[in-house]
Amino acid sequence: MEKTTTGIGVLDKAVSIIEACAAQPRSLAELVDELRLPRATAHRLASALETHRILRRDQQSRWVIGPSVAELAAFARDPLVDVSTVVLRKLRDATGESAQVFVREEEVRVCIAAAERASGLRDTVPIGARLAMNAGSAAHVLIAWSDESDVRKIMQDSAFTARTVAGVRRRGWSASIAEREPGVASVSAPVRNRRGEVVAAISVSGPAERIGRSPGTRLSQPLLRAAAELETHL
Repeated sequence: MEKTTTGIGVLDKAVSIIEACAAQPRSLAELVDELRLPRATAHRLASALETHRILRRDQQSRWVIGPSVAELAAFARDPLVDVSTVVLRKLRDATGESAQVFVREEEVRVCIAAAERASGLRDTVPIGARLAMNAGSAAHVLIAWSDESDVRKIMQDSAFTARTVAGVRRRGWSASIAEREPGVASVSAPVRNRRGEVVAAISVSGPAERIGRSPGTRLSQPLLRAAAELETHL
């Protein structure tokens, strides 16, 4: 994905660190290798972001997105986010699994709302997480109704095929097992605006062992009802 630059070096570097840690937990060595930053610079900026609670450390001492990001995001009013919070809680309670809403930003998908299963094994996707568009049922849905050149571009480095995309268009939902992460299964459906354009994907995800080898069989109907409820509010 092409990076936006402002010409303010320290700001651009700090933002690149935030985006990297939003995609997945990063160690100092990983930040240095991926962002091509001097070790001292990467450590100084990541530590400063940690002080401001924009980043935090996980149990392996890797940097991940911190609590202040969610706190600040609460001030960014988005009708889709507001409605999703209520709908996802109902979907979580109906399915017993974690639920999320994703929107696409170029070559990544961003989790803008989530409702986590209260206990037991679960697939935790934090709000603000930026995941690649090359794997997972939500990615299938977000790409399926794009123009063909966009589909071809994403599929150059994807874990799914043109047959997958065709199936999404035919069924109106998609499922994946261990495609984004080993042991995780998910089912996703499109959320459309009043013009019929896909603006988001709503998903249910959890351990493949519990969800089963055919996750769509059990989860597609409550998922489609939740998508329809979101569309009604939008």
